[in-house]
Amino acid sequence: MATNTSSTSIRIANSADAQAISDLIIPQTRKFVLPSCGVQVHAMLLDSMSPASVSGYLNGDYHYHLAVNDSGELLGVVGMRENRHLYHLFVREDAAGQGLARRLWDVARKACLDKGNEGKFTVNSAVTAENVYLKFGFKRIDGVREREGMVDIPMSLTL
Repeated sequence: MATNTSSTSIRIANSADAQAISDLIIPQTRKFVLPSCGVQVHAMLLDSMSPASVSGYLNGDYHYHLAVNDSGELLGVVGMRENRHLYHLFVREDAAGQGLARRLWDVARKACLDKGNEGKFTVNSAVTAENVYLKFGFKRIDGVREREGMVDIPMSLTL
């Protein structure tokens, strides 16, 4: 059953959110990202999404926004690195298809622009997520890239 996202609010994440963020993105990474990557990068990729890693991002040069429902449940997350690189964008499966990824991206993009980004963004898209980023206006920089088992699609957006 789909979760209604009409009353979802978006807020800035803090270090206390690291566990919840990790709990959302690890299962989705297992399902949607790992199948296109070599087994040799699975542990490294999942470790990069552990609560400890996410906590490090939140305390570093990353900025995350969370979509939460009225009950405080996490429905989606967007993380930006260095005010220009879309690092994480995940929406809980039962909340997908209702524009929540777009809302998260719009908030993150505006926050970056407000902090001085001049309208240039990048993302290394999972193979399964390329169409989402194309709808946001991103374009492929090159084809599908494979680096020691890590498979992604480098993309950029200039506003």
